[in-house]
Amino acid sequence: MIILYIIVVLIVLVLIAALFTKKSYTIQRHVNINLPRQQVFDYIKYINNQEYYNKWVMTDPNLKKEYRGTDGTVGYVSAWESQMKQVGKGEQQIKAIVEGKRIELGMRFIKPSEGRAEAFMETETIPGNQTKLTWGVGGVIKYPANFIMLVIINIPKMLAKDMTISLDNLKKLLERA
Repeated sequence: MIILYIIVVLIVLVLIAALFTKKSYTIQRHVNINLPRQQVFDYIKYINNQEYYNKWVMTDPNLKKEYRGTDGTVGYVSAWESQMKQVGKGEQQIKAIVEGKRIELGMRFIKPSEGRAEAFMETETIPGNQTKLTWGVGGVIKYPANFIMLVIINIPKMLAKDMTISLDNLKKLLERA
């Protein structure tokens, strides 16, 4: 009976802690690429190019992909499904494009857990005919999962690491071409 009481108390404590744990996250990473801004933008605005630099897309060689619309235009949807838990199932859609500068994406995750996030990639000219590419992702993790996802597993830290790997892959790919 004491063990049951301890378990109930621990669950209640976690639920209370989740009330005071932030539910949203925002992550930004950037990389400087030794190419002109327009050349970088012309590559990143095509979602299908992510298969050559995006860590999550590259994780599963058996990833099933489905596309709707015209890549590089508002409304285009790229859906994926993987048996690998870290890749899961979901889709991303181009929400807005500011030609030569910014692309905004909406992401819907279906498996292993449901969720939504917003992302953007933005290019900025920097001295030396280079481009600063900034990639941002933000979302909300619902209560009570917010406690586990932000405190125990630390989803933002994991995302930041994978975003940095992806940006480094992109830099190498574009500068090598």
